[in-house]
Amino acid sequence: MIASLTGALAVTLLALLVEAAFGYPTALFDAIRHPVVWVGALIGGLDRWLNDRDLSAFHLRLRGALALLFVIGLVFGLVFLTQLACLIWLGRWLGALALAILGSSLFAQRSLYTHVAAVADGLEQGGIEAGRAAVSRIVGRNPDRLDEAGVARAAIESLAENFSDGVVAPAFWGGWLGLAGMAAYKAVNTADSMIGHRTPRHQAFGWAAARFDDLVNLPASRLSALFILLAAMLMGADWRAAGRAVVRDAGRHRSPNAGWPEAAMAGALGLRLAGPRIYGETLVEDGWMGDGRAEATATDLRRALALFRLACGVQMAVIAVLALLAVLSVSR
Repeated sequence: MIASLTGALAVTLLALLVEAAFGYPTALFDAIRHPVVWVGALIGGLDRWLNDRDLSAFHLRLRGALALLFVIGLVFGLVFLTQLACLIWLGRWLGALALAILGSSLFAQRSLYTHVAAVADGLEQGGIEAGRAAVSRIVGRNPDRLDEAGVARAAIESLAENFSDGVVAPAFWGGWLGLAGMAAYKAVNTADSMIGHRTPRHQAFGWAAARFDDLVNLPASRLSALFILLAAMLMGADWRAAGRAVVRDAGRHRSPNAGWPEAAMAGALGLRLAGPRIYGETLVEDGWMGDGRAEATATDLRRALALFRLACGVQMAVIAVLALLAVLSVSR
């Protein structure tokens, strides 16, 4: 048990390092797309096949739950067999390296940093219109309704939330279950992003995907807030305000998970994040995270990016310590 945990932690740490250094190569994406795209195609096919709007809400929920179980089971099973094959054919060390390279495709440290930095570049070099164009690639809200502060806040909120969803959560499940755990988590997260919406089409069919995504992200959202708080301490930011914001505000967010990293980021940077936002033409009421300035700037966005990079480093350090402890336990 301890030996398998050690291997899972080592593969997760290596995968994080590979992704931070190289990301997902554009040439590879052009050639074979991305694993999430493959899973998305499967989910889209099941949605078209099973989501019959003439059925009752109960039957649509049941079908959606069964579709989700099928996707998770298929992804976990195929990737678990891949894990075994790599370790058997390549041996312990080369197999672990191969799994780490495969697992690196399931993290978003480098791509997230790049996309959010593009928003800061846009605001600094091209003004509000360039900032709106860049932020429209990472958030779903209407960019035309955002002023400069709104663009900066939207990018910082996306950075904080996706630190949890795209970095900490796959690492958490990978640390327990290896590459198969990372892949199964991404399958759940992809299902939520595709069908877990409160729209007439997916209100019932996507119910299970939305609820299960909330559940599997629960530990990572709390850990992401802790990592941001620790990074704030190392960076000299206001980690005490970050802690106060998490305790006071995280539960006010309409998402059971997004409020944790957003509140920590808001407190550390002296900002107010979240609050009422417009998606399309719809106003979504939400609680404010933090009690600082709402007038965020490109400079605040640069500070958020620095905090994010340090928080990623904190997570790697924690995983390395856990792996070392597991190794010491095996050697006793």
